[in-house]
Amino acid sequence: MKSPCLSLLQVTDLHILPAFENTLLGVQTERFFYDVLANAFEQRKHYDLLILTGDLAQSPCFESYQRIFQKIENHKIPARCLAGNHDNYELMQQVFNTPEINCQKQTCFGNWQILTLNSQIIGSEKGRLAQTELDFLETCLNERSDLFTLIALHHNCLSTNSAWLDTMQIENSDVFLNMVAQFPNVKAITTGHIHQEMDRKWGDISIFGTPSTCFQFSLNSANFKMDRTPSGYRIIDLYDDGSVRTNVLRLDVKMEELELDSEGY
Repeated sequence: MKSPCLSLLQVTDLHILPAFENTLLGVQTERFFYDVLANAFEQRKHYDLLILTGDLAQSPCFESYQRIFQKIENHKIPARCLAGNHDNYELMQQVFNTPEINCQKQTCFGNWQILTLNSQIIGSEKGRLAQTELDFLETCLNERSDLFTLIALHHNCLSTNSAWLDTMQIENSDVFLNMVAQFPNVKAITTGHIHQEMDRKWGDISIFGTPSTCFQFSLNSANFKMDRTPSGYRIIDLYDDGSVRTNVLRLDVKMEELELDSEGY
């Protein structure tokens, strides 16, 4: 069996609160983040890169981002962090600012480049790729046409069949997808935000959605609804020939503390 040239660990939607003991919808979100990382490193001893695809914090503050940083640093893994609709991107860039753990938007490894795009609309739960993000993407794809590409962003670019959730899909997804379709070296797009698993195709491009490290949204739901599906994360293997293999793993927990009667957060 061929060996991957690049092994990625994706975690998303941590919703870390100002203090470790704080809870959101009954869930101690930070404990689950720690448990997800521990589980991931039980599966594999080494990853080339950790990607955190947004909503790192629920109520952004220096302390919450600093604790995330310290936990990543303890695992001795390079990381790229991008903002979700709940995050303070300026504050993130102040905290995640080392050569190994940062918000750098282009990372090149072997035959691959990893591009992280900011889909945040400040003050809104919705997503959009600003023209500066699209210009950055097009420049990277043109200048490094010799590399296969994986794109990571927070908001989903395909519908989930959950009406309430799809109101927050990237508003200009059509522009984004039509652009990447012009570059055959774009092999995969992975997102957060939807708190559930997605594995779809857009032409030849694989598009993934990754579960949250805390609570999950119910599938195919017209209104806000959660269920007791366990916390999860995604492992992505990128091969020298441009092929991609990935799987979602979950914690063995029952999520009994989750407040299912909540109408939002």
